[in-house]
Amino acid sequence: MGGSLIKSQFRPTWWLKSPHFQTFWPVFFARQRFEGRQERFNLPDGDFVDLVWGGGDGPLVMVVHGLEGSIDSHYAAAMMNSLQINGYSAIIMHFRGCSGEPSRFDRAYHSGDTADISAVATHIVEVTGKPLYAIIGYSLGANAMLKWLGEAGDDAIPQSAVAVSIPFRLELAAKRLQQGGSRIYQSYLLRKMRVAYQRKFSKRPSPLDIDPADLKDFFQFDDQITAPLHGFDGVDDYYRRSSCRQYLRGIRRRTLIIHSSDDPFMYPHAAPEPAELSEHVTLELTEHGGHVGFMTGSLPKRWLEKRIIEFLKSNETPVGH
Repeated sequence: MGGSLIKSQFRPTWWLKSPHFQTFWPVFFARQRFEGRQERFNLPDGDFVDLVWGGGDGPLVMVVHGLEGSIDSHYAAAMMNSLQINGYSAIIMHFRGCSGEPSRFDRAYHSGDTADISAVATHIVEVTGKPLYAIIGYSLGANAMLKWLGEAGDDAIPQSAVAVSIPFRLELAAKRLQQGGSRIYQSYLLRKMRVAYQRKFSKRPSPLDIDPADLKDFFQFDDQITAPLHGFDGVDDYYRRSSCRQYLRGIRRRTLIIHSSDDPFMYPHAAPEPAELSEHVTLELTEHGGHVGFMTGSLPKRWLEKRIIEFLKSNETPVGH
């Protein structure tokens, strides 16, 4: 028995149907800000990640951003605001080095990095005394989150989950980002990744004899930097072990996956078939929406947060541990 595949009710703004328009619009024209209480959490290995807490005393919800994202990412701030308005107690986790200060160790974070998510989830449950009602992940963060849930199975900490715009198979995403207009996103993200690498090793020597300026695509960057820094045997090993699609059958928590077939970060066939999903997973596919876009209405407005809140509120009987 597999999961459910449903056709989404999302309808894009008619003049913003292009996946690139959907992706760019919220970045430039629908940004929000979120101000919360900051906490530096020391990880078990001695490194740190920075957390931002919202107010409210409702059910506990954790947010995980995408590649080189942060609380300042349009989707992260919008989701935190929506959660707070709707009475949830929300917190966002930054991956190592994504909050403005380089991490302490040579390693950083990657698409299959589940240990830090697990450590943060355990921490916030302990300090609040509440169960983790839900976790919401975007893009790279969604991939890592789904992998974590699949690995944990019945022992998963969250009671429910939402994943948005997921690179289900990392090698396909890297290949897609080499083509057509998608090269814009590859160039932008690689530039941020190079800067992060150079900033980290500006005050200490790098263990790698590599100039990041020589790395022209994700395959090269992940083969020469991501893989060796995180214990993988090259890019193929990294992509194979870290892609979340193979872990979806193991998920035992009610999970909603929201993904657009026209996402410019990946091919349509990267999305899983229902047979690859566990019975607890619903894959909601939209025809349009771009990458974490999902703008609707004649005067563009955000659809994604409304849909996620709807899902959270419908989950009135949490799955037990």
